[in-house]
Amino acid sequence: MRRLFAIPLGIILCLLVGFSASFFQVEALAVWYPLLQKPLLMPPNIVFPLAWGVLYVCMGISFGLTLSAPAKDKLGVILLFVLQLLLNFMWSWLFFYWCNPTWGLIDLLLLDVIAILYMLRSYRLSHAASWLFVPYILWLLFATYLNGYVFWYN
Repeated sequence: MRRLFAIPLGIILCLLVGFSASFFQVEALAVWYPLLQKPLLMPPNIVFPLAWGVLYVCMGISFGLTLSAPAKDKLGVILLFVLQLLLNFMWSWLFFYWCNPTWGLIDLLLLDVIAILYMLRSYRLSHAASWLFVPYILWLLFATYLNGYVFWYN
């Protein structure tokens, strides 16, 4: 029964964070971002909201499974999830709102580490919760490459 509430709660939380972060991108996407040198592997802009929508749902399910796990010592895993979600939110603010690829890259590198730690630590609570983070981590590593390119060539 706890999963019945925890999973939708996790999904809603992640989607709200992603949606609210998108407000920091609007002006920069129109003015600053088009002027940047971008790598050849940069996907079209339409790919990003679609990918993030799917990833936020997977993240939310993972968080819901972690929250509803019967283990009593899950606070550390929950804190890792909250920290990675905060870093995820902050990236839009740092990279787009402040137009700062340097701080965006620093944030992403921290986010990579925290997301991997969450994935590893959540495995003992729920194998599914851990595996649901694999696509997100792969996307984060790709985003780190993209941000690193923008940092280096701009």
